[in-house]
Amino acid sequence: MTKSLLIEIGVEELPAIPLLKILKNIEKSWRDILDENRLSSDFEFIYTPRRLVLKHKSIATKQADNSVEFFGPPIMVAKRDGEVTKAGEGFARKCGVTFDELQTVEKNGKEVLYFKQEQQGQDIVTLLEEMLNKWLNSMAFGKMMRWGSRKDEFIRPIRWLQIRLDNRLVDVELFGVKSDTKTYLHRMVNFDAVEIKEVSEYQEILAKGKVTLYPKDREAKILKEFDELEAEHNITIERDLSLLAEIVAITENPKALLGSFDKLFLELPPEAIIASMKEHQRYFAVFENNQLSNKFIVVSNAVTKDYSKVVAGNERVLKPRLADGLFFYRNDLKRGLKTDGLEKITFMDGLGSLTDKIDREKKIAEKLLLLYIKQVERETEKSANELMELMERAVSLAKADLTSEMVYEFTELQGLMGYYYAKELGEDEVVYNAIKEQYFPLGEGAELPSSTFSAIVSMAIKLDTLVGLFSVGKIPTGSKDPFALRRAVNGIVRMVIRYDLPFNLDEVVTMIDELYKDYDTNKLKEFIIERIKKSLKANPSVIVAVLESGERDLNEIAKKVEALNSIVSEDSFNEQFSTFKRVANITKDVNIDGELKVDESLFSEDAEKSLYSEYCKVIENSYDSYEDKLKALFSLKPKLDSYFDDVLVNAEDEVLKKNRRNTIASIYQSFREIADIQEISI
Repeated sequence: MTKSLLIEIGVEELPAIPLLKILKNIEKSWRDILDENRLSSDFEFIYTPRRLVLKHKSIATKQADNSVEFFGPPIMVAKRDGEVTKAGEGFARKCGVTFDELQTVEKNGKEVLYFKQEQQGQDIVTLLEEMLNKWLNSMAFGKMMRWGSRKDEFIRPIRWLQIRLDNRLVDVELFGVKSDTKTYLHRMVNFDAVEIKEVSEYQEILAKGKVTLYPKDREAKILKEFDELEAEHNITIERDLSLLAEIVAITENPKALLGSFDKLFLELPPEAIIASMKEHQRYFAVFENNQLSNKFIVVSNAVTKDYSKVVAGNERVLKPRLADGLFFYRNDLKRGLKTDGLEKITFMDGLGSLTDKIDREKKIAEKLLLLYIKQVERETEKSANELMELMERAVSLAKADLTSEMVYEFTELQGLMGYYYAKELGEDEVVYNAIKEQYFPLGEGAELPSSTFSAIVSMAIKLDTLVGLFSVGKIPTGSKDPFALRRAVNGIVRMVIRYDLPFNLDEVVTMIDELYKDYDTNKLKEFIIERIKKSLKANPSVIVAVLESGERDLNEIAKKVEALNSIVSEDSFNEQFSTFKRVANITKDVNIDGELKVDESLFSEDAEKSLYSEYCKVIENSYDSYEDKLKALFSLKPKLDSYFDDVLVNAEDEVLKKNRRNTIASIYQSFREIADIQEISI
């Protein structure tokens, strides 16, 4: 038999961010508990700020009967000389029977003790309390609360509980609260509990009480009101999805309202205004003509006929926030970009202060700029000497805004505020853009620096953090990477590819490792290579094939991987690849890195002459890309097939055998300049 099941756990207002972080785990945990109890069923998990709800349209009212098998020790261990041993007694005790009630079966070639227990399925009403306690205790919110004299904990105090199997109340007690047939509406509608006589009326009663139960309905209502406000006022509202999710989690009766603030505050950088509105007030930014407007959107949870007071109240609260921001901003501009005080801030034990870090970054940036100077000269139309001075200036000022009042208030604006200050204070464009983009890319697929100059600054900062932390033993292990070193490597790789920069791993590490105390450079290089394997989007065996060729330049690795992967991905490749696998296999005992002499006078078969002639044409040509060269090499397939059909490579004559193997090995060697084709699997 099946029935519907409604579980409503009423709480004081839940904090949105901790809830949103574990939403998927909350659902998974309940699903796992159902499975464990043989009550698997489809369900909906629903939340509002004041309730956690589980709704089952149909769930079994009783567990299915179940059989459990127990396998014990071998009979020779359980019984000796006709006497039951402690092992035998222990197994019988575990099964809850006497030793004589046990059976034996053969398992893994041995006769072992065996017991099969039939378990009667329990009614769901006897299981729900334990199941729900386990579910609530599985919710890892982080900080938890105790209330009253209770010793158990939850994210917020539980205030009411409703559990209904069809319309029947199920007696359950959680955290000292007993289940009832009542719920609570929006606080501004009714403070008292409201009876739910029929479960079918539950959602309708909540709606009349200004509680929109489903999060998706609250979100749809907010977005619909955004659309209406945009059309009415000719504005654009920023759709910040993370902020929207938070608003959905803290409202039961959302209402989008348009407010405004004094245009005076638009003197602040847009990001500072948005950060102030978003962090402190959970307001959405508004744009007019692609510019930040002196308007904002607040989503109210109030129930009222006159929302003008709600708007006025929020405008009143925002004003001092923006006034503080403007005060900080003007003070920072008066002070200018200075690095005084950074020498007192420790970067990392063993790596000195932030001032020490900046000094290392300047040296790294200078070395990288020398590597790429021609390219940067072309992009900026500035001289090498001028660029050296600007690079020193950019890296020197990159962290200056850490001591500013604005960044103290809004730490996420570090770099961005430095950009605005540097621009306002008349620094060169390449300097203030490099300050803004020093941490780019901020994540996978995120925006890259807009120039090679900025990329060099970003790479210098990432390289110092990466090499520095390896030098003091702060190496990522397993999934743990507290200093985001994997992300740093991914960023470097992306910038190298984007700006087509030569970046020989061995040479770069050697170039900068003098700035650090002795450490295992091989570990660092292995870490970087491992990240390349994960960051490049290609057949994994293609990446391995390229790396096995011995290539150490990150940019060339990426180019070779892209070229080879393009060919390997073609439908026709599988048919032709067996030929080239044979090339690799035949030459496995040949020293591919040595000199491969081929004596054409020893050719006795037409297939030999034809293959070698075609191969010479291929290697004598110049190619615009690795892909073109690979296609030319793979085009040797028909000649190779004829060669293998007509020519005995492992001839009895050792001279002839060596010559023929060197012929095939030469082709393999040409492939290996790009990739070791024997590593490819398709």
